[in-house]
Amino acid sequence: MKKYQDQYFKKAKRDNYPARSVYKLKEMDKKFHLLDINQKVLDLGAAPGSWTMFAAQKVGEKGIVLAVDLNEPNVSFSDQVSFVQGDVFEEGGPAQTEMESNAPFDIVLSDMAPKTTGIKFTDQAKSFTLAIEALYVARKFLKAGGSFVVKILEGPDIQELQKEIRLSFKKLKHFKPKSSRAESKEIFLVGLEYKG
Repeated sequence: MKKYQDQYFKKAKRDNYPARSVYKLKEMDKKFHLLDINQKVLDLGAAPGSWTMFAAQKVGEKGIVLAVDLNEPNVSFSDQVSFVQGDVFEEGGPAQTEMESNAPFDIVLSDMAPKTTGIKFTDQAKSFTLAIEALYVARKFLKAGGSFVVKILEGPDIQELQKEIRLSFKKLKHFKPKSSRAESKEIFLVGLEYKG
């Protein structure tokens, strides 16, 4: 198990990414063709910055990545990235202002995770709340035909989230990346072709 975990950790260090989570996005991008040149990307829960860095590489110099997190990443981003430290859900806050001025986006990514308590049902409920909130952001700021990626901890609430995503997107995909830790309860839901 340890060796398996270290494989992606070491690879991230070698590839100059701040976290191993980048390989989850790379796997999803390879499977669903999410990111492309010149896109506008909104990255929710961006710290420590791996997803933002990969998205910036994919969209190229003329693309835009707006990255938002409560914590500031300890990395420097390329010119097409704007980082806002703030609460994604705060009405009238700096993050909302930036999202409004850059919208609509081609894709909304959410790797947001709650502060876990170790109590399974509490953590699942918090994860569901964050995922639903991220979906509301996507509905507000995505362009028609756009994509949405959200992380959630597996639990009874997942069906409710699936139902909500299906209302807004033509296709819904489940994805458990190989680069997720074996014991991790996280899965990703991918909404494709936003109805607008």
